[in-house]
Amino acid sequence: MSAIKLYRHALSGHSHRIEVFLSLLALEADIIDVDLANGAHKEAAFLQKNSFGQVPVIDDGDITLSDSNAILVYLATQYDDKHTWLPKNAVQAAKVQRFLSVAAGKVNSGPATARLINVFGADLDKKAATVTAHVILAQLENHLEGRNWLVTENPTIADVANYTYIAHAPEGDISLEAYPNIRAWLTRFENLPGFLYMQTSAAGLNTVALNA
Repeated sequence: MSAIKLYRHALSGHSHRIEVFLSLLALEADIIDVDLANGAHKEAAFLQKNSFGQVPVIDDGDITLSDSNAILVYLATQYDDKHTWLPKNAVQAAKVQRFLSVAAGKVNSGPATARLINVFGADLDKKAATVTAHVILAQLENHLEGRNWLVTENPTIADVANYTYIAHAPEGDISLEAYPNIRAWLTRFENLPGFLYMQTSAAGLNTVALNA
């Protein structure tokens, strides 16, 4: 089996979801950096892979897929024979999907957006992002009371999808100090075999505002 190609940006949390999941699955991957600052994601060659011009994208043989949550579903379905990352049970699968929606919704518009403003200078509403961030963090803090993982007794792609932007919330001035259950969950995730950190970033990189 040839290595999966991952087109990513090193500071993109969406990309990190896929990079870390490939590693957790012990899948060989070729990492291809996309120069977003110079518009490589808007060039014709990349737009053939993702017409929305966003990372991440994977090539797996003849298959090309974009959108981080869609890629997570594909990888879990294709490469996890035990079906722990995306359970076959209808109720559990639906609950995983619920948290994929949380990652694409409130986590994206809260901590991810606050980070985007700080790190990449995005012209967005920092106050609104901060309020949304603490609303979803409080909800997740309550949800994690007495739980190790978001859905089942094992980590699933629900945890993968939500980890990165929550772990990097302080880069958007979103403190995790008041959320001990979340901090314990982050530590458990970071202790999984194959886990990879995303590099931290400083505010004011003056880079293109990206889906990062």
